[in-house]
Amino acid sequence: MTGKAAAHATGTPRNPRPGVTKAYVAAIAAALLAGSVLLWYYVRITKPVIDLKEKKSCYFYIHTGSGFTAVKDSLVKRGYLTDAEAFEWLARRKHYEQHVKPGRYRLVNGMHNNALVNLLRSGKQEPVRIVIQNVRTREELAGKIGNHLEVDSARLSKLFNDRAYLAQFGVSPPTLLVLFIPDTYEFFWNTSGAQLFSRIFREYNQFWTPGRRHRADSLHLSLQEVVTLASIVEKESNKKDEKPAIAGVYLNRLKRQMPLQADPTVIFAWNDYRIRRVLKVHTQIQSPYNTYVHAGLPPGPICLPSTVSVDAVLDAANHNYIYFCAREDLSGYHNFAADLDAHNRNARKYQQALNKMNIK
Repeated sequence: MTGKAAAHATGTPRNPRPGVTKAYVAAIAAALLAGSVLLWYYVRITKPVIDLKEKKSCYFYIHTGSGFTAVKDSLVKRGYLTDAEAFEWLARRKHYEQHVKPGRYRLVNGMHNNALVNLLRSGKQEPVRIVIQNVRTREELAGKIGNHLEVDSARLSKLFNDRAYLAQFGVSPPTLLVLFIPDTYEFFWNTSGAQLFSRIFREYNQFWTPGRRHRADSLHLSLQEVVTLASIVEKESNKKDEKPAIAGVYLNRLKRQMPLQADPTVIFAWNDYRIRRVLKVHTQIQSPYNTYVHAGLPPGPICLPSTVSVDAVLDAANHNYIYFCAREDLSGYHNFAADLDAHNRNARKYQQALNKMNIK
């Protein structure tokens, strides 16, 4: 190639245009800036903010009416939150301030910021499992439930003794225990007293099927009377196979209008569960629960009976016994009798066994 064309081809390359260079640099700078901003956001969002030390998880409680500041301060006070500023920054951007929900939340060690805010904002709390059984009084029941829920035992006791409130469920303070079916229940920690009653009443109606109600009617007993009698059977024997026979004795006495003379009612009247041997002095206490003094069933259950005892009443054995006494072998079973002479013989054998063991 010769001439001007050759000179042009072998000459010094042209410099890039200044505008293009500046735009290129600016684009790179913008990309780096955007990348750094995105990284900053990513780090803040995914940063682990929960430190439970040696524990893998724990429960965190948010009380009804708490605001965002109270939640944040509680997390900090308990030493769970490692970066309060990052938590607050993300919580505000996710509008958690307007979505604070009370409850019992499970925090996991190493939980990152986004997971924490999402959990608390969602209201997906862990339920509380409460075993309701082996209760003697409504005060004891209030304490058992109040130990596990936000609503405390004092507020529950107030409801448990509110005749006007209980009337809507067909019970009164003395018959309150009739509503509660022994079982393991799951409640949300912030369940209110009204919500508790709604759930319990639903379980009550599910338990009392048409079949059970029909069997109660055939005994000429109300549901409250069935449960009250079942509570006595519950305290008389822990032998499942013997409960229908014991229920049959008490039903026979009710039909004959005989005093029940049930020792568990006397112990309940004394409110002294250390009594191992009911003596004549015990049977003289003035109480509507003393079935040695007052005929018929007591005003309400003397405990929360098991469903086994309730069904034992509904399916009571058909016999002519009107007495029973613990066996002298102290096996927990009983000897039954249809007349007083036979009963007295059984009673003497049992008393001799107690005397031999020095049980007063």
